[in-house]
Formats: sequence, structure tokens, C-alpha cells
Amino acid sequence: MSKALFVTRHDISVFTAANGNIDNDKILPYINQAQDIHIQNYLGTDLYVKIQNEITAGTLVNPYLALLNDYIKPMLLHWSMVEYLPYAGVNISNGGIYTKNPENSTALSKEHVDSLVERSRTTAQFYTNRFIDYMQNNAAGLIPEYYSNSQEDMYPDDVADFGGWVL
Repeated sequence: MSKALFVTRHDISVFTAANGNIDNDKILPYINQAQDIHIQNYLGTDLYVKIQNEITAGTLVNPYLALLNDYIKPMLLHWSMVEYLPYAGVNISNGGIYTKNPENSTALSKEHVDSLVERSRTTAQFYTNRFIDYMQNNAAGLIPEYYSNSQEDMYPDDVADFGGWVL
């Protein structure tokens, strides 16, 4: 099966705070990771595979095209940032693991990076809640794959946020 990403690096640079100078080799693994972990979790296996196959075949049409553009892409953009930000300043190579500070710049503290991750997570959860609300109100008639998962398939998660531990 071919792997189709639901957003591009260009989408990330246009619709998030990330700038257009991000190297594809740096950001694409985190888009893929966010898509596999978060997006598949909320779409379920059948809908996830359906959209991937339609993108690969070049046959994605409504209502799946609208679902992708209006709901899935905004979710994935911000889940990608949640996955990418902790590693944005890290380089892993044969020489070891290091950070690089360009001239006239200051590396952010871990606390500042963590706050950016949490802001991205909050935004991702907002878009995910919009997606869940839309699917719960519209999927039965329009998108049967949302409810057709069976056996080892991932079933769509219908809760987008983690409120922390309650003791």
C-alpha cells in the first residue's frame, strides 16, 4: 500500500507558525508520525485507509475531499507541530546528538518549547473536537467507513482531549 500524507510541508509553513525554511527531511517524519498516531486514531482504520487510497489514486472527491480539507488537514497540521516542536532544534547524526544555534539567535528554554507544544496541542484538540462533532452528526449518511471498522481495525476515538490525571 502506498503512503499518502494528508498535508504537505508547504501547508505546515502556511497554516502554522513554522516558516518555509524547514527542511523536508526534518518535518515530514513528524507529519507522518502525527498522521499515523493521531489522525488514524480519530478516523479509524477504514476511513484512514479509504482517504489514503483515494489520494494515491487521484480520485478523492466529496464528501471525502471536503472532510480532508475542512476537518482533517487542520487537525493534522497542529498534531504535526505537537510531534515536531520538541525535536525542531535537535540534530541527530553520526557525530552525535546536538543543537545548532544560528548567529544572532538564542535557543529557547525547555519550558518555552513545552509551552509551544501545549499551545499546538490545544489548537489540535480544538480542530479534533470539530471533526468529532461533525462526524457524529453527519457520518452515518455520508461516510460509512467511519463506522465500518472490525476486529483488529482501530475504532475512531470520540474524545479529543486529555484533561490530566484526577486523583
